[in-house]
Amino acid sequence: MFSASPANRNIFTVSKLNHLARSVLESEIGQVWLSAEISNFVAASSGHWYFTLKDNRAQIKSAMFKGANRKVMTRPKEGDKVLVRANLSIYEPRGDYQLIVEHLEPEGEGQLKRQFEALKQALSAQGLFANENKQPLPNSISRIGVVTSATGAALHDILTVLKRRNPAVEVIIYPTQVQGANASRQICRAIEIANRRNEVDILVVGRGGGSLEDLWCFNEENVAWAIHYSVLPIVSAVGHEVDITIADFVADLRAPTPSAAAELVSQSQIEMLSALTSKRDRLYKNTRTLLKELQYQQQSLTQELNTYHPKNQLRQHMQRVDNQLTAITHNMTTRLMRAKQTCDSRISKLSQFSPMALLKEQQNTHSLLSQRLTQAWRRGVEQRHLKLANASHLLDTVSPLSTLARGYSITFKDDNVVKSQKDLVRGDVITNRFADGETKSTVN
Repeated sequence: MFSASPANRNIFTVSKLNHLARSVLESEIGQVWLSAEISNFVAASSGHWYFTLKDNRAQIKSAMFKGANRKVMTRPKEGDKVLVRANLSIYEPRGDYQLIVEHLEPEGEGQLKRQFEALKQALSAQGLFANENKQPLPNSISRIGVVTSATGAALHDILTVLKRRNPAVEVIIYPTQVQGANASRQICRAIEIANRRNEVDILVVGRGGGSLEDLWCFNEENVAWAIHYSVLPIVSAVGHEVDITIADFVADLRAPTPSAAAELVSQSQIEMLSALTSKRDRLYKNTRTLLKELQYQQQSLTQELNTYHPKNQLRQHMQRVDNQLTAITHNMTTRLMRAKQTCDSRISKLSQFSPMALLKEQQNTHSLLSQRLTQAWRRGVEQRHLKLANASHLLDTVSPLSTLARGYSITFKDDNVVKSQKDLVRGDVITNRFADGETKSTVN
């Protein structure tokens, strides 16, 4: 059996082999688009996302770092169908084959967006978005037509604003579905009826907010042509301010919400607001176009620099930090549980020598002594009451008042007791005190 000499052997270390494999994957395959299902989703404390992308036959580990996932409007969850743009790579410390996800969106939404852009470009080329085809809104508006669902929140918002701003304006409702397969045909029919009757000064066409699928009837080509051919000026009021539909581009004026549409058509300076809205829409369109061009340039440069860019090394380190943080958290949790068990054991042992029993015994002794003290105090008080009663009786017996009560009297001269007649002279005024009163006398 042939064996190469040690000098001719190309011997790799594991880390060198993993690094070489990662470089080959990133440089040779590069960026890919992938349709898959989310599984094992974890949002790390660092802000990075880790998950598995799978179909019914295979799966691959994936990472989306916080610099990329902050652009995702809604955090994915277990079982979500998604469309991702990613680069193949290897997590070198474990040799894990993985995807580094740069862009993530719900599956199906990307197709609708591409259909939206294709139809927008086609209709724009045919002049449906041109400002010269847009009608100025009338300066005086007395009747407003509303094409929307008769039970939707949009109609309620419009009527509430109009009632507050101009209760005298008349509102005619052309009810229609605003979601579903038949919604676009019903919207076109309602616009045609309003134009044939010619009973309003302006039409407000729209509905409340929702997903791209919910608003899709306002991105249908037949609705765009119905708005374009309308003789009546049309204000588009679809969804929230961030929602942009084909109807917004074709309409004579675009309102960010149904409530805002009611504000616009009830104001006197509508032409100025129409011009501002048109300029704003063009600014949005030009800004989106510029941003897309810059995004494509950035993607091209990123792909060229991806192999040797330090960002990849940084990602490897960030994953290593997340793994170490997870291990540290697990170890700390284990140590805390052991410490708690030790503490509980020592508390159990200390409870056997607790002073509570002795304290309870002392409390009982204190309560008994307190009862005895109370009883002794009560007996002492009773004895003193008895002595006081006897002394009071004795005092009453020798009291001068008792003597007076037996028929005697006491004679006073100038508030002094007269003890002998020698103490008196003629003309002295004396007072005789009896038990029931006193009298005054003059000595003759």
